[in-house]
Amino acid sequence: MNDQIPLVDLRAQYARIREAVDEAIGRTLARADFILGQELELFEQEFAAYCGARHCVGCASGTDAIQLLCRALGIGDGDEVVIPAMTFVATALGVSQAGARPVLADVDPETGLLDPRQAERALTPRTRAILAVHLYGQCVDAAAFRELAARRGVLFLEDAAQAHGASSGGLRAGVLGEAAAFSFYPGKNLGAYGDGGCVTTGDDAVAEKLRSLRNWGSPEKYRHDEMGLNSRLDTLQAAILRVKLRHLDEWNAARRRLAAEYTRALAGLPNVRLTRYNDGAVYHLYVVRTAERDETLRRLHAAGIGAGIHYPHAVHEHRAYRWLGYRPGAFPAAEGLARRCLSLPLYPEMPAEAIGRAAEVLRTGA
Repeated sequence: MNDQIPLVDLRAQYARIREAVDEAIGRTLARADFILGQELELFEQEFAAYCGARHCVGCASGTDAIQLLCRALGIGDGDEVVIPAMTFVATALGVSQAGARPVLADVDPETGLLDPRQAERALTPRTRAILAVHLYGQCVDAAAFRELAARRGVLFLEDAAQAHGASSGGLRAGVLGEAAAFSFYPGKNLGAYGDGGCVTTGDDAVAEKLRSLRNWGSPEKYRHDEMGLNSRLDTLQAAILRVKLRHLDEWNAARRRLAAEYTRALAGLPNVRLTRYNDGAVYHLYVVRTAERDETLRRLHAAGIGAGIHYPHAVHEHRAYRWLGYRPGAFPAAEGLARRCLSLPLYPEMPAEAIGRAAEVLRTGA
């Protein structure tokens, strides 16, 4: 076994699918339809079908996907969108870039997911939507958020950037709310070989608006009805994603098996607190918490184990979002996660021996 265990190993994945990926790239190069081409159209159809959605609209990144879905739903200046205080900053940026104000709510300390009760407390007369993040590859309690949204007259939206194939109540991420934003960043469960994203929705009018907005606000060539973005998912990336989509369920099953091994190996360690995952999780990340997080991370790296931190700051702790006016201690669960969370290596091709090595390092710190 290689002495180094990376956090994620994209080279190992490529080695398994090299022939199919190379053929897909060659096919696209030969066709030379690099922008809004055939492979993109096919991928959008296939990913929509995979999620159970009526529409998938590809775009340039997961951040753009959030901005686009907000704009397509008419969310903008003067509006508020409730998001979790613990998430990657792109969740907030997409809302801000649409002109709306992100309003933070605390998360469940056991799962890291947005707490419906905290989200409801954050609602104001200006709230247009709750944008819940399916953090670490597990969905929020979608039924609870749909009930809350219907009762309070707001939209329930999904940030599904880490949740390709995850489910809640028998439905996959992408169809749980009014619309969902996905990222195809290379390290995701379904990742491209560059940036990429999409929005899924069941609303024909929203999908039409998304297709215009991603293409300079142009429903047809040289006609621009609004100020849109230049945010198309590259045809080459779509061709690669089509190949990978065929393997996604297999890869997610491997992640679940490895996560179960981690849970068994780490159970009972006094210095390690396990994250509670639900049955529909696809384990984009396997996250634990430890009081001596930074020292534990150092020891893991010294042992050749590529652990990471997702994420070291809650949203309001970033300088970019100090203008929101939240004080330290405003979101104790999110801030606690930021100080203690630790992501252990997890990818479908990871050798099972890696789990024992990581567990031994964590055990010696007990």
